[in-house]
Amino acid sequence: MLNVDHLGKTYGEGSDAVEAIGDLEFEVRENEFVCIVGPSGCGKTTLLKCMSGLLAPSRGEVRLHDQRIDGPPERMALVFQEYGRSLYPWMSVRQNVAFPLRRKRLGKDEASNLVEQAVESVDLTGFLDRYPWELSGGMQQRVAIARALAYQPEILLMDEPFASVDAQTRADLEDLILEVRRQYGVTVVFVTHDIDESVYLGDRIVVLTPAPTTVQETLDVDLPAARDQLETKELPEFARLRAHVYRSIKRKQPAAEPEHAAA
Repeated sequence: MLNVDHLGKTYGEGSDAVEAIGDLEFEVRENEFVCIVGPSGCGKTTLLKCMSGLLAPSRGEVRLHDQRIDGPPERMALVFQEYGRSLYPWMSVRQNVAFPLRRKRLGKDEASNLVEQAVESVDLTGFLDRYPWELSGGMQQRVAIARALAYQPEILLMDEPFASVDAQTRADLEDLILEVRRQYGVTVVFVTHDIDESVYLGDRIVVLTPAPTTVQETLDVDLPAARDQLETKELPEFARLRAHVYRSIKRKQPAAEPEHAAA
């Protein structure tokens, strides 16, 4: 469904050039949940921006259904980490979720139905006429997810969307995204720095190297399709995969500079 083909990204020119992404190549299959992990600063967000058409690559290409992406595709939606900055504070939940639908030129009733269905799917039906500043951080991120779902995308890109919430809210949002993925049948590409999260959510995990980034390995997650925060994380296979991904990331990180002894 989605192909990342020898993708590279360099910022700047000449002696000031910084190679963020070296040579990335992987694919995402239809209805798959793919998690992307890697060390801090390895270019995960840059990769997602190139995949979404928000940033032009320096080399290679990304294709959706074999069509080159050179701008945000009609069939793709994004959810970012900074939900507070992606929601319009002067708009209600209903208006925020409906905003991207203007691009589709839908009838008023059809747009309203899509908004209400999306908001219901993230359990915020009673908050349609509230404003973002009246909601908790986790609820604001649910609004951002509802806005993406109302757009009815075929593929959803998510950039560390749960990194700014507390642990319990994060667990609730993880289960929520698994449920809405099942309900909507959407393909998900999920960037995270949290190894446990990648194993819990993913069908496959793409492990990246430090910058200039390449794919170190791709792992199939052989866990039951139905995930549970307690039962799944107590499985021996969950522990094995978590340890494997952790070692894989640490193995490729540059060694720390040795500390000099005090004179």
